[in-house]
Amino acid sequence: MSLFVAAIGATVTAIFELTISPYLQVGNAHPHPVFILAIVCTVAVGLESGLVWAFVGGIALDMLAQRPLGVSSFALIVVVGIAASLARPFVRIRPLMVVPAVALLSLVYSMTLFVLLGALGSSVAIKDPIAALAPGVVYDAVVAVIVGPLVVAIHDRYADEERADW
Repeated sequence: MSLFVAAIGATVTAIFELTISPYLQVGNAHPHPVFILAIVCTVAVGLESGLVWAFVGGIALDMLAQRPLGVSSFALIVVVGIAASLARPFVRIRPLMVVPAVALLSLVYSMTLFVLLGALGSSVAIKDPIAALAPGVVYDAVVAVIVGPLVVAIHDRYADEERADW
């Protein structure tokens, strides 16, 4: 995947997250497609594509949701970096590694976003943020079970193999 395709995909996913995703809400949980696909892109393609996805998707989310500029990008870049370091030792089981990575990093992403928005003056008053964010973490993990292994397997199927020229 080229970096340009990652940037366009992140922008389209950000638009999808802010327009259609609220209608996919179950209880208090709603999915975070930009986050999920940034992690999947990082695990499947590599760190560079994941960083482009995180930066462009985060800027698009901030612009469309009228948040302080750079908050979502920072939170996404942090979790993409962690995902890249988690994926490195598990090269053989990348399709299976996506789901635990999304489940673990969804809480990190949500808490980072929560702390940054609170520090920048957003009036978010929650007594127990982990209990409030837990349904979203579960929703992201369920979406990752469906999307993650499929995307990694498709990328591996059509990726050019590196072979030695003898």
